[in-house]
Amino acid sequence: MQKKIALVTGGTGGIGTAICQQMAQQGCHVVAGFLPSQKDAAQAWLTTQRAGSYDVDIVAGDVSSFESSGEMVRAVGVVDVLVNCAGITRDKTLRKMEKEYWYSVINTNLNSAFNVTRHVIDGMVERRFGRIINLGSVNGQKGQFGQTNYSAAKAGLHGFTMALAQEVAGSGVTVNTVSPGYVNTPMVLTVPEKIREGIVAQIPVGRFANPEEIAFVAGFLADTRCSYVTGANIPVNGGLYMS
Repeated sequence: MQKKIALVTGGTGGIGTAICQQMAQQGCHVVAGFLPSQKDAAQAWLTTQRAGSYDVDIVAGDVSSFESSGEMVRAVGVVDVLVNCAGITRDKTLRKMEKEYWYSVINTNLNSAFNVTRHVIDGMVERRFGRIINLGSVNGQKGQFGQTNYSAAKAGLHGFTMALAQEVAGSGVTVNTVSPGYVNTPMVLTVPEKIREGIVAQIPVGRFANPEEIAFVAGFLADTRCSYVTGANIPVNGGLYMS
């Protein structure tokens, strides 16, 4: 049986790495997307993952660009599973936010979903199989002070999920959102300890998530047997936000 091909944008990041490993453990050949300017770091990442016996590869692409996203997808070829995981933060209150902060986050976190998915969706529909998993955020559900750009992008991402899920539901393609809370990644660990302690105090489970816990849910949604879940937004936030 031929392996499914999984493309994970932002695949060399903290959550992205865990998702790549999860998909590989489930029998996929995984291709991790990275920014062309981060080639050396991506190559080092690839060496580490292959040393761990993960069936992975890497591909360069700027997901904020429709043209670059197309080149990236064409380099991969067939894509059976797409995980739109690439994302950035540029935090400031709206009254102080430069337009560059707004547009860079919207382009990378939201427009990227169109830029990449548009290039894979026809093939999925034609093959009558596909899994699209969009990485949202608890802050796309509840909002967050200083993150109008990020919260708007992540909320919009689930709107994208729900609409596309309806369009392709009859073609064997599912589209879902996973919305993590706070996760133990290098980016979060740069936050001062006292602030992190304050965040943890608000989480009923009493800790941050591990990347593997987010990846497990993504893996569930990617499974060939998970064919009746579509248009869903699955929160993985330790009870921080319940709706």
